[in-house]
Amino acid sequence: MNYGTVVHLMHRLVALEMTNVTPRAKPRAVRFDPDRPLSGRLPPLIMLRAFEATARTGSMRKAASDIGISHTVISRHVRSLELWIGWKLLTAGPRGVDLTQEGQSLYATTSVAFQSIANISAQLRAKAGADELHIWCYPGLATRWLIPRLDEVRSVVSSGEVLLRATDQMPDFARGEADVMIGFGEFGHLPDGAVPILEPRMFPVVSAKWLDRHEMPASIDELACLPLIHEESYAQWASWLMRAGATLDHPLKGPRLWDANLGFDAALAGQGVALTSNLMVADEIEQGSLVELFKTDIRVGGYFLVTPANALDERVGRFKEWIACSLNAHEFARNPAYQLRRKSNALPAQNVGSLSPRKSNTIRTE
Repeated sequence: MNYGTVVHLMHRLVALEMTNVTPRAKPRAVRFDPDRPLSGRLPPLIMLRAFEATARTGSMRKAASDIGISHTVISRHVRSLELWIGWKLLTAGPRGVDLTQEGQSLYATTSVAFQSIANISAQLRAKAGADELHIWCYPGLATRWLIPRLDEVRSVVSSGEVLLRATDQMPDFARGEADVMIGFGEFGHLPDGAVPILEPRMFPVVSAKWLDRHEMPASIDELACLPLIHEESYAQWASWLMRAGATLDHPLKGPRLWDANLGFDAALAGQGVALTSNLMVADEIEQGSLVELFKTDIRVGGYFLVTPANALDERVGRFKEWIACSLNAHEFARNPAYQLRRKSNALPAQNVGSLSPRKSNTIRTE
């Protein structure tokens, strides 16, 4: 092989590299024929949904969350659409994906089309009477706080029925499973699109029955050695105890009951110490059936709201505003420290150096 041949081959390799190596199908000239079935001219809708969601959110992972499938499936659908059309539609960018010129043209059309479909679907559902507002809510909050206020919810919604589901699972918004989700989690690790609404003060409680059989713990370290009532894992109690200054040099004890409602019932039955908030137990504390062990100002997670990215129902907006205001007002009225935090618009350092056991109930309800 002579020198000229080598140079020629190198030029060919560079040319292939400049075209991304992968051959691209040439666009086919399509003559418009009104009598031709649409099935021969439209790509599969799931491909278009995956592309539209990716272009709208700027990320395949966010698109996957929006539609309710994995990001690898999103990637496969987008790639299949590119092969079907014959053009590169997306490129990797520094903060997600960027649209090519052809991708911009396709997105301009698909976004309008999907928005039109969503609009007419909402109108038809309302016309047919299927205008319920589907609310998914964290079980403890749904049972202990939201159900007693259903009349207020109906008043805020004003039209249609309210369907409430107590669950800690995320709904598939793309399939219309819910219009709004109220969840609970660490504010630093919330789902995409989640809006934090309240980080309540959390504190340990026991029943009066339990205190009849046990001595009041004299310190946080003594509390950490008691049978603690856990939910899905030990993480929440461990986080609270560490922030309270406990020396966690031993495994935590107590049953795992998975659900906040089960934990509440177990505490009432004298089965151990539960970690809760005023949203859950304000009435029981006032009545004396539950007793707050330590006066603290510690927060380990909070409530957040998630709605579909393209939510059009005005009732969703009204409900979001109502529940955010109501939850904060409830916490504000029952927690003087929260009032100071709100006024200063800053979170003070946790001050647990002078913790002392609660001898009596001093929580006031409205």
